[in-house]
Amino acid sequence: MPKLQALIFDVDGTLAETEELHRAAFNEIFARPGGPGWHWDVPLYSDLLRVTGGKERIAAYIAQANLPPLTPEAIAGLHKAKTAAYTRGVREGRITLRPGVRRLLEEAGAQNVRLAIATTTSAENVEALLAACAPLPAFDVIAAGDEVPAKKPAPDIYTLALSRLGLPAQTCIAIEDTENGVRAATGAGLRCVVTTSLYGGNGPFPTAAAVVGDLAAVTLGWLETLT
Repeated sequence: MPKLQALIFDVDGTLAETEELHRAAFNEIFARPGGPGWHWDVPLYSDLLRVTGGKERIAAYIAQANLPPLTPEAIAGLHKAKTAAYTRGVREGRITLRPGVRRLLEEAGAQNVRLAIATTTSAENVEALLAACAPLPAFDVIAAGDEVPAKKPAPDIYTLALSRLGLPAQTCIAIEDTENGVRAATGAGLRCVVTTSLYGGNGPFPTAAAVVGDLAAVTLGWLETLT
């Protein structure tokens, strides 16, 4: 097996349990004067998370609930306002890294294993999270949001991250929390470890190389053993 050269992380549910703050941010902007007046409770949001991407999630909800359609511009406006509400919450300290994440990032940095992010969330959301959790080892690559035409479970965002790293998939491991994420990572030829999360489901994640509750006991040495 080739030597492990990079770890590629998903963000929401993987680096941090962010989805409740995302849900609160959506509901905040929905309830504002002039907003659509929607409310996404936990079961509904769990269902909507099967759709990756915030704008795509809004469009899916409109179709699912048989609501009057919104223009792409109106959907983008709602999503922009939601992103601002979410990043404000992150800056206020409402999010922390999941167990084991900081230690694994620091271990990778100390052993010259490169770090990357491949996520469907926006670059603004990623930057806010990393800033709020600083200091952290530097991520060499951040592939995020609308940089690719097709979001997870399509492999595009991982293919982009690999291209920017300049590494073959066989030398990298992806860390994810959802079946859509696993499908995206394995579709790009990556081995994928799942760290189960609040909204990510419990699997069975049949194509994952391993499934763990969190990263507290995960080391680079153990990741090297995965095939």
